[in-house]
Amino acid sequence: QVQLVESGGGSVQAGGSLRLSCSASGFSQGRYYCMAWFRQVPGGEREGVASIYTRIADPAYVDSVKGRFTISRDNNKNTLYLQMNSLTPEDTAMYYCAADPIYGLSLLSYEYRYWGQGTQVTVSS
Repeated sequence: QVQLVESGGGSVQAGGSLRLSCSASGFSQGRYYCMAWFRQVPGGEREGVASIYTRIADPAYVDSVKGRFTISRDNNKNTLYLQMNSLTPEDTAMYYCAADPIYGLSLLSYEYRYWGQGTQVTVSS
């Protein structure tokens, strides 16, 4: 049973930084998992922010966060990270960690079976 637990959310002023973490457990040995961060505002759709896959060098990002956010993973610790810099109020959302043993990168929510509970990020102006 795959479990994902996010942490690191909080409130920050515009221009500030936060680092989100996602601790994963239950991954099957020998399988590669694509992992991603999504975000969602109340009444909105879940938006793919960044995706990373062990066998592909370059992660994928939604255009609005390119140059500001960095996704990374520590496979030894089974932990996914999202470093968020130069935050703006438009980044305010609930952020979710997702994983699935699909091949490649994906920012499409329907391709992920496993989800964390989310961590709130609030950016004030």
